[in-house]
Amino acid sequence: MENKPLLDILPLHEVALTHAVTRGLDSIFFEASGTQVFASPEAKAAFRDGWFGSYLTLNAGETFLAIDRAGAVVGYVVGALQDPASDSRYADLGYFRDFAHLTRLYPAHLHMNVAPQHRSAGLGARLIQAFASHAASAGCPGLHVVTGAGLRNVGFYLRNGFEPLAEAPWKSAAVVLLGRKL
Repeated sequence: MENKPLLDILPLHEVALTHAVTRGLDSIFFEASGTQVFASPEAKAAFRDGWFGSYLTLNAGETFLAIDRAGAVVGYVVGALQDPASDSRYADLGYFRDFAHLTRLYPAHLHMNVAPQHRSAGLGARLIQAFASHAASAGCPGLHVVTGAGLRNVGFYLRNGFEPLAEAPWKSAAVVLLGRKL
């Protein structure tokens, strides 16, 4: 009998994007999202594409999945190695103008989510390490994440080697840029 690990962290190119895998990714993405209500199916699809789907297609090489023994997706990290402040793809995210002096030093950025039943077991740290190792091997000097100031996940990122670098207003709240040198 094969002694397969409980969870594997795999680059996207090693996983077949079956309907079940895509459905699992979407389930994790929408469960973790701060936006739960959409005006229409088109609005929901646009939200998914902007915050998640475009990374699967445009940055597949920077995507890593956590897969359990049964082959189900239980977490993911998506991101890009390019500085978002100098990329028109992110022009609608005004806070990157405020953070441009820092994102040059920490150009790689990520979005990560883990299924609720797999949180607080080290999986998020493993996903970040997979992305960080990939970014470092590509020559990136640092990586960053942007999240809501004061959210619970800020502590998670601090425990995983990130440090708070700056805050900026966004949509009647504040976001924080957290960076990690590679």
